[in-house]
Amino acid sequence: MLSITPFLWFDTQAEEAMKFYTSIFPRSRVISVQRAGDAVMSVTWELEGQRFMGLNAGPHFTFNEAVSFFVACETQQEVDELSDKLLAHGGKPTQCGWLKDSSACRGRSSRTSCRSCSAIPTARKPAAPCRR
Repeated sequence: MLSITPFLWFDTQAEEAMKFYTSIFPRSRVISVQRAGDAVMSVTWELEGQRFMGLNAGPHFTFNEAVSFFVACETQQEVDELSDKLLAHGGKPTQCGWLKDSSACRGRSSRTSCRSCSAIPTARKPAAPCRR
């Protein structure tokens, strides 16, 4: 059976990012860490059944909004908790309820019933304005 695995290019922080994501999602696991001597070259992990690979390949390419990850949540509490964890350690919210985490990946968590571009505001975190 064929499978598609997102492959993420990092400067040097692939292992750090993998540990960050596997600490946030309840059904996650580290699959492998490939080293060349003491240096981490690549990592593989799984979040909620989706496999990811990360490569430490230098600063030639960086993350941008062209690729992002959407997490469907069942409740507003789940959205808030996940957003708080993803924003910890230097992440920042952006427009339309999207965010940029500390690894510079973009993503959005939203209730599965939400179909509009606007974020679901909370008393703690009002939604950023949506500019189309």
